[in-house]
Amino acid sequence: MSALTMETTLPAIRVQRTARPIRLGPWLAVGFLGFLIIAALLPGVFAHSDPLAIVPQDAFHPPGWAHWFGTDQSGRDIFSRVIYGTRQSLFIGLAATALAMSIAIVLGLLGGLGGARLDRGVGWLLEVLFAFPSLVLALLFVAVFGSGVGPLIIATGLGGAPGYARMVRGQVLAVRNAGYIEAAVALGHSRRRIILRQLLPNAMRPLIVTLTMGVGQAIVWASALSFLGLGARPPAPEWGTMLSMGRDFIANAWWLTFFPGLFIVLTTLSTTVAGRYLQQRLEGRLS
Repeated sequence: MSALTMETTLPAIRVQRTARPIRLGPWLAVGFLGFLIIAALLPGVFAHSDPLAIVPQDAFHPPGWAHWFGTDQSGRDIFSRVIYGTRQSLFIGLAATALAMSIAIVLGLLGGLGGARLDRGVGWLLEVLFAFPSLVLALLFVAVFGSGVGPLIIATGLGGAPGYARMVRGQVLAVRNAGYIEAAVALGHSRRRIILRQLLPNAMRPLIVTLTMGVGQAIVWASALSFLGLGARPPAPEWGTMLSMGRDFIANAWWLTFFPGLFIVLTTLSTTVAGRYLQQRLEGRLS
């Protein structure tokens, strides 16, 4: 290629690279999730009021400079309650997702590696669990064992476990006959070592994206149960509980339910956008 051809080609390449579109959505999602993490770990950075402090004379103040998100029926600052509620809501979502995946790994490994009869038994169990909608299954557990944060985490985790278990089982069936698994068997590695170091990490890698989006879904389910009075007990600063406490005043004090609901929506949207972007990067679909 001549020097003249290179001179006319390089500017075109530079223009093509600089014209690449900027994906603003994933950056906004990651930024909001970072804000939530800081709010969960260090809520005092953003909120300077006690989320449980009762000030009757400040009841039902609309959003303004003094109270950015307004106040509730007891004069508590809604902004502080939303910020302090981030820790509990994120903890419930993460803990429920971790519990669901732990159950799914056990069932998936039993179904994928336990032989035909055990696989049929696990498949039958999953079909029975899938006969109940996930939220209904969670409601049934909370109704039997009572309300509270602990039962709420367990109920939400059990509700999401069947879907994860089916995906883990499918990944285990796809990976167990891979060449590197056969090579590890030929080298005489123990069954436990093969499962922990070869099979399970490679089977779980495609599910990282699903787990990212599952955290947002778990927060929605937990908030729905708290809204029904089956989760964190009032006056706990938890988003679903705040929705439940504010529903009786929604006609005159819309901010009591709007801002907790907004944070639930934004959290779910951010985890979904971040998860899909991560999926595209892992699959190499981005230029």
